Amino acid sequence: MSGSLWLTNGTMRDTLPVIPRQRPYGSLATDAPDGGTAEPAGGDPGAPDPAPDHAACVRTDTSRAVGTERIAADPLDELAHRLDTLAAAAVHPDEIAAILESDGMTDDHIRLTYGRADSFTLAEDLYARVERRHPAPEAPPAAPWHTGLAGCLLRGLVFALPGLAYVLGAPFLAGPRGPYGLPAGTIPLLAGAVTGWVWNQALAHRAYSWLGLGDRRAAARALLLGAPAGALAGTAVACAAAGPGEWHAALFAAGQACYLAAATVLLVLGRERALLCALLPLTGALPAFRYDLPDALRTGLLLAALTASVVFAALVLRPGARPGARGTAGPRITASLPYGLFGLGTGLLVLWTADPAAVVALTLSMGPAEWLLHRFRSAGAARLKALTTAREFRRATARVLARCLGGYLAVLLALTVTCALLRPEAPAPGAARLLALLLVGVVLWLGLLLQAFGAVRGAAAVCLLAAGAQILVPAEGRPAIVAGAAAVLAVLTCALLIRPTAHRV
Repeated sequence: MSGSLWLTNGTMRDTLPVIPRQRPYGSLATDAPDGGTAEPAGGDPGAPDPAPDHAACVRTDTSRAVGTERIAADPLDELAHRLDTLAAAAVHPDEIAAILESDGMTDDHIRLTYGRADSFTLAEDLYARVERRHPAPEAPPAAPWHTGLAGCLLRGLVFALPGLAYVLGAPFLAGPRGPYGLPAGTIPLLAGAVTGWVWNQALAHRAYSWLGLGDRRAAARALLLGAPAGALAGTAVACAAAGPGEWHAALFAAGQACYLAAATVLLVLGRERALLCALLPLTGALPAFRYDLPDALRTGLLLAALTASVVFAALVLRPGARPGARGTAGPRITASLPYGLFGLGTGLLVLWTADPAAVVALTLSMGPAEWLLHRFRSAGAARLKALTTAREFRRATARVLARCLGGYLAVLLALTVTCALLRPEAPAPGAARLLALLLVGVVLWLGLLLQAFGAVRGAAAVCLLAAGAQILVPAEGRPAIVAGAAAVLAVLTCALLIRPTAHRV
């Protein structure tokens, strides 16, 4: 066959014709041992090439054009070109042989087409012909908990900016003190806020569950149905809790409920920048710390921020309004209930701090807290690949846990001191108040960590029990309640999250 090479297997002499190596047109013919000219085919395949006779030439390829010096195409060259990528990455000829056999090449086909005895011989020739080129390994995909510090700080900022709305709305909430000696409007505002925390925490978990299943349209549909329902629930609870003369507070609580629903939509769908833009009108409250702003300006700034938040949320929910195939294996609604209860417990614990500067510091610290949660989980995954024994992993993970918790408490302390310095008219926080705030920070961060690993039921139970116990004990005993909750969550975290099995995806 044209283009075949010498056969090296002596057992094939009697079954296959001997096919000589191709010669270029115009090459010199070889002399036979007896002095004659060699034939184009036949002869002894094992005999050496005779000396060339410079006086005679023969044409060895009838498919060539007359007068050219081109060599006939070699099938092995074409095969090497076709398998170049696979052969270049092979570390042994047997890998190429496996590729040839998987391609359906039999030994008979190889002998007739390429002049080799079998696939292993052909693989060795291909391995020798193709230069080794081992591609660089692809970078591993980013872990789902990998995130940047800037994004988390942005989320912390959008958590804290709504606090300026209460500065703008303070004149509308003025009046005689309500029940329990609290300022006017406190009860309806707290009732609406707690209802929003519970509802939106559960709604966010359900939407995140759909996103985890890869169905963004179903997540948008869940938010489209759940967010307005949460706004209505918060408004209804606030109105029911409002007393005589507190209709201004009930109206403000209705706006608060609408904002919480819109913010949940934007945060779950990753639109933090849109939410930040919507909250920019609230920065007009900064002069209100020193000057008395007109009521019309205060109302306009509040309505501008609320309207922008609702409009942005409606725009990102458009995919949920389109008709589409509905998944049959969605997350169970009851699975989101523990997350709502966890939001209730942590919200009540924050409210019991009874210090505006501490509440602002806790709210601002949620951004760094989220980043440290991601750092802990990322470090756990890295040590799972690097360490070889469970004991080493537990020790390393415990050290990372201590560093992350200590880092969060340092950030919380710095934010608390900064907020106190910005309010020189307020009394400086004492050591006891700072200790109580740090204990609340421990409960919050460890509870969020357990929630991130799916152990939300234990975290919710501890937070709810601590919040309920604070209602029954006097103010002097509340730090002890929080300290006990922090200790229980610390033991629960160490028992569940420093094991290697907790970090396997």
